[in-house]
Parts: sequence; structure tokens; C-alpha cells
Amino acid sequence: MNQLNVDVAIIGTGTAGLAAYRAARAQGKSALLIERGPYGTTCARVGCMPSKLLIAAAEAAHMLALAPGFGVHAGQVRIDGPAVMARVRSERDRFVGFVLDSVAGIPAADKLVGHARFTGPHTLQVDAHTGVTAARVVIATGSTPVMLPKLNNVGTGVIVSDDVFAWTDLPASVAVIGTGVIGLELGQALARLGVRVSFYARGASVAQISDPEVLHVATATLSSELDLRFQQTLVEAHQDGDEVVLTTRDADGAQRSERFQYVLVAAGRSPNVKDIGIEHAGLELDADGVPLFDGCTMQCGGSHIFIAGDASDERPVLPEAADHGKIAGDNAGRYPDVRPGLRRTPLAVAFTEPQIATLGESYRELCAEGRPKFAVGMVSFTNQGRSRVMLQNHGMLRVYGEYGTGRFLGAEMIAPRAENLGHLLAWACQARLTVAQMLDMPFYHPVIEEGVRTALRDLAVELEKGAPAPSPGGECVPGV
Repeated sequence: MNQLNVDVAIIGTGTAGLAAYRAARAQGKSALLIERGPYGTTCARVGCMPSKLLIAAAEAAHMLALAPGFGVHAGQVRIDGPAVMARVRSERDRFVGFVLDSVAGIPAADKLVGHARFTGPHTLQVDAHTGVTAARVVIATGSTPVMLPKLNNVGTGVIVSDDVFAWTDLPASVAVIGTGVIGLELGQALARLGVRVSFYARGASVAQISDPEVLHVATATLSSELDLRFQQTLVEAHQDGDEVVLTTRDADGAQRSERFQYVLVAAGRSPNVKDIGIEHAGLELDADGVPLFDGCTMQCGGSHIFIAGDASDERPVLPEAADHGKIAGDNAGRYPDVRPGLRRTPLAVAFTEPQIATLGESYRELCAEGRPKFAVGMVSFTNQGRSRVMLQNHGMLRVYGEYGTGRFLGAEMIAPRAENLGHLLAWACQARLTVAQMLDMPFYHPVIEEGVRTALRDLAVELEKGAPAPSPGGECVPGV
């Protein structure tokens, strides 16, 4: 068996792992990347990029459907399923190729293929061929789509999101289990491409929204186009030929069985920490088996082990994985001189239509026990000028501010071009701007951003009133 000794061993070569490797090498330390699967990040292979390619095709089809509303009438629309999926796979392979080119530039001595398991706090076993002794370790093992127990081993018709991008044609019908970001993005795109789609949710949540007013608008807006079924219990599923028979029960106890070509399980992703011998690493773990870590340093306890990316189960989005990896790699390289790294304002976007974005502190976080009351401003996009011009006049934005200081705290929205509004507001939040300072910024006309100004003006009025007196129960509620 081969034996290797390195300063920093990094388990995983996704976005977080590659960032950690570059950061550790920049500290002048020897670093070893260990990868058990094919190279290429989750984002490039089965996440951000292929899903946006599918969504782009759906947007093209949807604009044709909307054209008569502008007085523009196209001919008969034909959706070529094989051509749609061929472009998705081809462009996906290009993005993966960029990652592979980057990995190819890493010295061969710094890469090891195989499944790594801890055998001790400083030792790893990689398959049966190599033992690794590392002064520091970065866990960047990513995540895997969750499979619900009642749907496990049902048959080939039950899939997870990763499987969608292997299709060579669009299916006839899909049941989407879950109304989180992944389920909504893929499900709406498929529906707009002519696939019969039904969504099933155990509760009543939509994407990452926690603000009840925004959630109400999002539910109504998306339900006007999509078959969304909330408060559903999965009873049973079985494969019957080329279809899956799915049986569910609603909140009133009514049971219903339907047939779908595929059942897409989009019930979230689970961090890959259960099969890496984490119990031998000497770390304190949470209830899900994820090491406890400092979100500013990515250090697990006071140890020489760091964690990054989806494996941390913190904010499973690519920009966070990149930041995690850099912080973890920096600190692994300079250990024991561990320092806080740059953690940016939280920003998450669901590429539904309308898009959903959350940034800064969420409504749920602001309402946590012990938090002071906060002010809320809002705007509906129903009659917002530019939105109506584009026939995209749906949605709501709610913005939050701090009494006394007037500082902008965060926002939640379902809105046209929310990806752009979200960035604008996230930058303001990270700059710790006050609402008054934000209103001093330029706003052109007619633009979607004028809706942001309306919401901020509403928030400024509420802030001017001052915080209301504490309620007898002392609970935190918005000051409106």
C-alpha cells in the first residue's frame, strides 16, 4: 500500500474543494485533493448550469405563449424534446469541460482518485491502495439528493434531480415531490415545455420564503400556472410498466392515485458525511452527523479539521461553497493561526418565474425569540409600471429595517427579475446602508427597481413611527 504525508488533505474536488486547494497552496503548503467520483462540480454537472439551460428553453416557449398578449401572433409552436435535451447536455458538457481543464492543470502528485475514510484524526484510507497522513484536513464532500423511504427501490420511474440531465427526450408526465427551489425550478420548466406536471408538498412552503405575506402571494401566483398540491401525505408508489402509480392523501383525508412517467423526488440534499469514517475523526457532531464548526473560520471545534461547501449543511449554494473553501483552505494552510474569513450577506435565488429571492436576515430569523421588533415595507408588482409593460406584473417585495438606526436588514420577494433586485439589495445590506441612504441613490424610469424604491419609502414611513411598545407576551413581531 502507498503511504503519503501532506500538510493539507482535501476530501472532494467540487467548488469548495478546489477553492480550498488553491487557498492552501497559496499558503505555501503541500495539498492533496482526493476525489471518489468523476471530476466536475455539482453545479456544472447536475445543478446550477444544466437546470438553467432547461429553464432557458422553457422561457423561450413561454414567451411564445405570451406573445398574443402584446398583439404578436406566431405560428404553431412545436417543442422538440430531443433537441431541447441535446442542447442541455451539450452545453452542460461544455461547462463541465471548463472544470476538467482547471483540474487537469493541477499537478498529478496533488490528486488522488478513490474513496477516503478517516481512520484517525490525522489519517485517511483511500480505497485499498493508499494511506494518507495529513497535518490538516478539509472535508468538502458535497451533498446527495435525498430519497424518501417510501419511494426507495420502487423502480426506474422514481428519480432525483441529478437524473433529469441524462434524459434524451422530454417525458410525457412528471410528479414532483417537493416545492423547494430544485423542485419548483425543474417542475415549472418542464410544465412550460409541455410536460404534464403535478407538485406534491408535505407542508405549505415555497422555495426559501419565510415571510407569510410573500409566501401567500407566491403560492397564489405560482398556483395560477402550476398544479401545486400542499399538505399531501405520500401513501404508496409502485412501478407499473413504464409508469409509476403514485398514491397520496390530502389534508382532508381524501386519497388519490395517479400515473406518471416519472416521479421526481426533490426533497432536498443531504451532506455527504455518513460514509467517510467521521466517527474516527474525533469531532463533535450534530444530530445529523455533521461536524460542529465555526461559520467564520470553518474550523470544526478547536481541531485541525475544517469543513466547506454542501458538506457543512449551512448554505448549499455555489457562492457560499467557494467562500467556505477559501476560508477553510486559508486556515488549514496557516493552522494553528486560524482567522475569520469573509462571509458575505446571504443571498439565495430561485429561477422560477416570477423569480424568488431572499437576502440578508430572513423574516424567520428576525422573528426569532429574543430579537427586537423590526419595521416592514412592501410593494406589490401588480401595478408596477415596468412590470405591466412587460406583462410580468406579479409578485411582492417585503423589506425589513431596524428601528432606531434605520439600517436595512434584509428582504424576501417573488418578483420579476428578482435575481437583479436581490443583488442590489444584498449589496446595500452588506454595506450596512440605512434606508434613508438607499433612498438617496438614483432610480431611473421606467425600471423594475422603482418597485424597490416604493417598498423602501413604505419602510421609511414605518421606521419614522418608531418601535411600538413591547407586547405583554414579549414576542417578536414586525412593528406594523
